Amino acid sequence: MEHVITVENVSKSFGEVQAVQDISFSVQKGEIFGIIGPNGAGKTTTLGMLEGISKPTQGSIDVLGLIPSKHLRDLNKRIGVQFQATAIQKKMKVKEALDLFSSFYEGPTQKDYLTELLGLDEKMNAHFEDLSGGWQQRVTLALATLHKPELLFLDEPSMGLDPHARREMWSLIRLLREQGSTIVMTTHYMEEAEKLCDRVAMIYNGQLKALNTPEALLHQIAGQSLIVESDRLDYDDLLALPGVVRVEQAGEQFVLVSEDRQQTAYHLFHYCQENEVALLDFKFEKGSLDDLFIHYLEKG
Repeated sequence: MEHVITVENVSKSFGEVQAVQDISFSVQKGEIFGIIGPNGAGKTTTLGMLEGISKPTQGSIDVLGLIPSKHLRDLNKRIGVQFQATAIQKKMKVKEALDLFSSFYEGPTQKDYLTELLGLDEKMNAHFEDLSGGWQQRVTLALATLHKPELLFLDEPSMGLDPHARREMWSLIRLLREQGSTIVMTTHYMEEAEKLCDRVAMIYNGQLKALNTPEALLHQIAGQSLIVESDRLDYDDLLALPGVVRVEQAGEQFVLVSEDRQQTAYHLFHYCQENEVALLDFKFEKGSLDDLFIHYLEKG
C-alpha cells in the first residue's frame, strides 16, 4: 500500500511545554485517517506540522514525497486545508470568496462543480456572517478543495454543528474520498471517528497511545458493556463480579464495562437469583471510542 504521509519519531516543544512526544505513524493513499483525542491532546499541533505550518523540534515528516517545512510552496499546490476557523471577511459574499480563492491557483479550479455538489447556488450572494455554522463549513470545505487536492486536512470539521449538519458533513467527506482524495482529520467526537475513519491514531498528552482500525481498537481495548436496571442492585457487588473493570451508575441504571461480558452476565444472573433481585432491563452494548478515551484518561 502506498504511503502519502510518513511520520517518524516526531516531537514538538513550545518552550518548556512538550505538545507532541516522539510519535510515529503513516497514512495510506485513499484512506480517511483520524487523529483523535481530547482537547489539548496535541492533535492540531500534529496537523500543523504535517501541513508545513510549523516545524518539528525533532524527528522527520514526509508528505507526498516532500518535507513540509522545507517545500511548503510545492506542497500547497497538492494539499487542501480546512482549519477550525478560516478567516473570511464577514461581509464577503460566498461568490466573492470562491472567486478570490480560485485566483490563488494557476490552473482551472472545480469551483462550479463544488458549487453544485455542496448546494451553494442559493447562497452565492449571502454574506459569510449571515450563514449558519453548517453552511459556513460547506463554504470553507469548498475553498479547501477548489484545486482538487491529493491530500485533504480537516481540523475538527464538524465542531459546533448540530446533529443534522454534522451528518451532512460526514456524507461530503465520504464523497471527497470517493473522488480520490486522501483525508486526514482531527476530531474529539468519538462517534465521528467510528463512522468515518478507516484507521485512527489516538493522541493523549502529546503521546500516541493507540493506532488501528476503530473496530480493532474497540475489540482490543474498549471492552464490552452490559446495561442493567433495577432498584435493588448494589454498586460494590456489581464491581466485584468477575470480569468487571468499571461500573457507572445513573439512578437505577448501571453500565458494567467488562473484559468478558459472557462471564460477567453469567455471574450477574446468578447474583440476582441468589439475592432475589428482579432486573427491570438488561442488554449488551458494544464498546465505543469514548470507552477508549476513558481508558487512557483513567490510566493518566
